[in-house]
Amino acid sequence: MSKVISAHAVSVDGFITGRDPGAGRGLGDASMLFDWYFDGDTPSQVFGGFKLSAPSSRLFDALAARVGAIVAGRRTYDDSDHFGGGSPHPGARLVVLSHRPAPEITDRQRLVTTGVHDAIAAARQAAGGKDVGLMGGGVVTEALRAGLVDEVVLHQVPVLLGGGRPFFGELPEHVRLRLVEAVPAPGVTHLRYEVAR
Repeated sequence: MSKVISAHAVSVDGFITGRDPGAGRGLGDASMLFDWYFDGDTPSQVFGGFKLSAPSSRLFDALAARVGAIVAGRRTYDDSDHFGGGSPHPGARLVVLSHRPAPEITDRQRLVTTGVHDAIAAARQAAGGKDVGLMGGGVVTEALRAGLVDEVVLHQVPVLLGGGRPFFGELPEHVRLRLVEAVPAPGVTHLRYEVAR
């Protein structure tokens, strides 16, 4: 069965955006969270235009190749200018989880308004046996609360942003993680965890 994974670039102090993110402003003042996408000399085999370091490329491409669909929250969708009517991943379908209508949804995207369980079920169907990726702190937190996440990957960038949107929201109880892999690379440390059941 496919897995549900969350992979996000995050600051050491736990933020996935800087201050003042939003439509037309992207991640606010936190673009450095993604410098490692372009600071290397190894082209990504999945994402055209990405040139990563060799250690980042191995891990990033292995994860990206597993993903067949993405579930993104409405705020992430809006802040990312609707992903240009497509998906944040070149080979994955997009499912947008929202509690309100989204008239800008295209035929390459799907809107689910009935909760995280239904959004992940729709993404599993669209993924064709591949994994489902989660995008946005709100979606990840909802999926963790529901016990639906199998892996959490932190692409931890050595910066303290001091503000922005935190990766994780409040959870009703502890979620234990088991470290599977730690990959140090220029400008980022990749930490891959399994969610302990």
